[in-house]
Amino acid sequence: MKTAILTDTNSGISSAEAEELGIFLIPMPIIINDETFYEGQSITEEAFYQALASDKKVTTSQPSPADVLDYWDSLLQKGFDEVVYIPMSSGLSNSCHAAMGFAEDYASKVFVVDNHRISVTLKASAIMAKKLSDMGKSGSEIKAVLEEDAYHSSIYISVNTLTYLKRGGRITPAAAMIGSVLNIKPILTIQGEKLDSFSKARSMKKCEQRMIEALLNDKEKRFADIPNEQLSIGAAGTCLSEEEQLNWKHALEEAFPGADVFYNPLSASIGCHTGPGAVGVGLSVKFL
Repeated sequence: MKTAILTDTNSGISSAEAEELGIFLIPMPIIINDETFYEGQSITEEAFYQALASDKKVTTSQPSPADVLDYWDSLLQKGFDEVVYIPMSSGLSNSCHAAMGFAEDYASKVFVVDNHRISVTLKASAIMAKKLSDMGKSGSEIKAVLEEDAYHSSIYISVNTLTYLKRGGRITPAAAMIGSVLNIKPILTIQGEKLDSFSKARSMKKCEQRMIEALLNDKEKRFADIPNEQLSIGAAGTCLSEEEQLNWKHALEEAFPGADVFYNPLSASIGCHTGPGAVGVGLSVKFL
C-alpha cells in the first residue's frame, strides 16, 4: 500500500526539507491584525518577528477543518491508499482531537497520530513515519509505533525576554517586571502534554548549560540503554544568528558525541510565546 506521511509546520520542517524527505506539510496559520498568513508560505520568519515586536496583534491558529480535509482528499486523489497525519501534541492544541473526529468519516484511509510532540521531536516522528512507510508498514501500524514511542522525547526552551510570556498570559505583569529587573531567564520544558516551568538562570549562556545538564540527566535516567548514535538531538532557536546557531549545535555535539545533532528554527506557534532570542533543544530516539 502507498501511505502518505503528513505533518504541519509546527514540526519545524521547511517546504524544501519536506520535499526532500518525501513528507507532506500543512502550513500553520498566523494571524496578524486579523489578516491570515501561512507559515513558510506567505510570511517569512523575519516578517513574523517584526510583527511580533510591533504593536500588532499576532496569534497562531490551528489549520481550518476545510484545509485539513482538502489535504487528505488531495493525497488520496493522487494515488495514495492511506494518509498518516501527525499534528502537534493534543496537550498543546485541540487540532489533534478535531482531526481524529474528521478521520472517522474516512473508513480507515486516514490515521491521525496523537504523538504528544512539537518542534524538533515532531520532526523526528515524521521522519520515523516515513521510514516505516518506505518499509511497507500500513497506516495503522505506523500510528501504533508512533503512539507507543510518543513519550520517548524531551524538550527544553530558554526565553531571552519575558515580554511575550506576559503578553500571552503565561506569567503575570508583576512577575515579568521583577524578572526583567533581575535579568532572570526562564527555562521551560515540554514533556509530552504541556509547556511547564523548569528552571531559571541569569544569562542565556547559563540557560544553555542547564538545558544540557537536564538532557544529560534525562539520558542517564530515561534513555540509559540507548546509545548516543541512536539519539536525535534537535537544536532550535528564534532569530539566532548563524554563529549562534552553530555554537549551540556544537555545544550539543560535544555533550552527546556520536548523536545525530541538527538545527531547526522554532515554529511560529512556539515563537509567538517566546519571542526572539529563544534557544531550545529536543531529544528523541531515532528509528534505525
